[in-house]
Amino acid sequence: MVTNHIGKIPVRKADSHKGDFGKVCVIAGSGGMTGAAYLCSQAAMRSGSGLVTTAIPASLNYILAAKLTEVMTLPLSENRAQALSAKAKKPLLSFIDKCDVVAMGPGLGQHLDTPVLVRELVLHINKPLVLDADGINALKGNTRYLKKRKNKTVITPHAGEMAGLLKKDVKFVQSQRSEIAKIVAKDTGAVVCLKGHRTVVASPSGDIYVNETGNSGMSTGGAGDLLTGMIASFIGQGVDEYSAVISAVYLHGLAGDLAAEKIGPFSMIATDILNYLPQAFQRAGLF
Repeated sequence: MVTNHIGKIPVRKADSHKGDFGKVCVIAGSGGMTGAAYLCSQAAMRSGSGLVTTAIPASLNYILAAKLTEVMTLPLSENRAQALSAKAKKPLLSFIDKCDVVAMGPGLGQHLDTPVLVRELVLHINKPLVLDADGINALKGNTRYLKKRKNKTVITPHAGEMAGLLKKDVKFVQSQRSEIAKIVAKDTGAVVCLKGHRTVVASPSGDIYVNETGNSGMSTGGAGDLLTGMIASFIGQGVDEYSAVISAVYLHGLAGDLAAEKIGPFSMIATDILNYLPQAFQRAGLF
């Protein structure tokens, strides 16, 4: 078991260009949940990604295009709930062919045919995939979709999402967090990041990491969306999945700790964590 470990972070050469640092596709957002897409995408940019594109329901494009200055948007077919519809599958897969990694789930919702789209994408995305939030909720009670994946996978559930995935209750998950993360990772072949106090990261080969950064102020909406974007960013830059998750979890918590030092945990919001990411990288001695 390893604690307080920074995994690999790529060195940025003087003659590098944006194409050297990964193309990330973020599939996120629905009516009333544009903030999740924003936070995930911004965290990917702040973690060093060269290019980030956010795939969103078409009617929400103007919102995200206005909020995400450095991020590109990909407006796609939606259902009447302003959530991505199953018709978005073909154009999404075509676009993903040109990307290095996909982050899917923040704020997607579970409306109408959106879970159907998610399950189809889990099966057919042939790139590394970071699955969070409603991406995990779409697989409730059924891990076979993860087992059928043909490329690397990371899942980032909190205790409630893990309980849904396993058809167990939250108390069961919380009572044996490390063991459950280890079992699910081995069973599905995915790197498991079980979020919460002392986030647990488990690899399919049985490695376990328990994080010790972070504080109670991070128990706020949007904090997990940031982590998803950070993990995807590191994978897109060529870091292996397990190291990418370890590094992201540590730095995410460190950014939260730096924010708490300045403003206290009580009033902290996810944007505060995002704003302290650059300082977290510096504090960790990564540049």
